[in-house]
Amino acid sequence: MAAVNEDLPVTFHHDIYPGIEPEKYKSTASGKIVFITGASRGIGEATALAFAQSGASLFLVARKVETLTAVKESILKAAPETRIGLQPADVVVPEQVEAAVLACISHFGRIDIAIANAGASEKFGLGLVDIDPNEWWRIWEVNVRGTFNTAHFVVPYLAKTKGYLLITTSRAAQKRRAGTSAYASSKHAINRITEFIALEHEADAIKVFALHPGSVKTDMAINDGGPMIAHLLIDDVNLPAWTMVRLTSGSEDYLSGRYVSAYWDLDEVAVRFKEGILREDTLKNRLSLPT
Repeated sequence: MAAVNEDLPVTFHHDIYPGIEPEKYKSTASGKIVFITGASRGIGEATALAFAQSGASLFLVARKVETLTAVKESILKAAPETRIGLQPADVVVPEQVEAAVLACISHFGRIDIAIANAGASEKFGLGLVDIDPNEWWRIWEVNVRGTFNTAHFVVPYLAKTKGYLLITTSRAAQKRRAGTSAYASSKHAINRITEFIALEHEADAIKVFALHPGSVKTDMAINDGGPMIAHLLIDDVNLPAWTMVRLTSGSEDYLSGRYVSAYWDLDEVAVRFKEGILREDTLKNRLSLPT
């Protein structure tokens, strides 16, 4: 049986390209309040800096206050006018996520953009009968429950601002690769959660995207992916960071409720596929059926 194509046939990018050139977006987020989980390193840290450079105020969330403080200091060196709040929280714990959201509201008064970036992965290569069951479930707790908790508490505030929610997913959700069952299935689940948020809050004009950030050489990717994916980690961390800035600028609202890849040339997607995406309601989880 021929494999089903599960990626758009458009130009792929692995670094900053003209469609997400920072100079174009230096004031796009001016006056916006951006709430980011998983903000203490890697993609979350780079995304926080990108939004700061585009004029936003930031509220940073991660488990350790020490790493959050270091990120705050680093951002202020690059963008000294940025207003930054922070609070340590474990996204798996609802009460901690709620407290972080309320702290952001207390600090800034609203949330315009929320980024559910906290995530986890098992050591790739371990099959269902080889991985520790508690470790397998921990991945789901962080990726699925953590995403749910973040959405549950930020969406009511995004409804007030007609804001944006970005959820970090992975193209692994569309792959069937042995030894990645916890990570891949959890990312597949949050793609569907993205669809439900869009469905249930269309009247609130909330825009929500499940974004594959590319294959970035983060600590998690190196430590957990190992040899299985080491050769794939070729993408610059600024690719997802500035893609998120563009997605929240208003130009890609037609992609709300869908899977989006940072690889894709977004200008090309709009020209070649926007009409078909809307007409056929694609870039969503589907069960392929025989013809």
